[in-house]
Amino acid sequence: MLKKIATEKAPAAIGPYSQGIITGNLLFSSGQIAINPANGEIEAKGIVEQAEQVMKNIGAILAEAGTDYSKVVKTTCFLADMNDFATFNEVYGKYFTEKPARSCVAVKTLPKNVLCEVEVIAEV
Repeated sequence: MLKKIATEKAPAAIGPYSQGIITGNLLFSSGQIAINPANGEIEAKGIVEQAEQVMKNIGAILAEAGTDYSKVVKTTCFLADMNDFATFNEVYGKYFTEKPARSCVAVKTLPKNVLCEVEVIAEV
């Protein structure tokens, strides 16, 4: 049975999808971008600020699902510019201290022209 995760502490979906889905003992999150859930706007300009907002959004979804960063088993990270890789990693490393498996790729364009997007799979 699938359980949809929805919280006002993370941005509402901007398309036909859920913030996250739990099946069995796993949470699969949708990709999170640097939208401020309070107003639906992209306020952060640089990669550090955008990555921080992404991590806050992921944290809210994890909390709503009853889990946290320590239970994340896999992340997929999308960067608009691979030149931001090292800076992004500095922010990422503050949150994903258990060092889950990860893929990180550069993409041509992200929704709303943000600089990064992250999705997670976590144990619940």
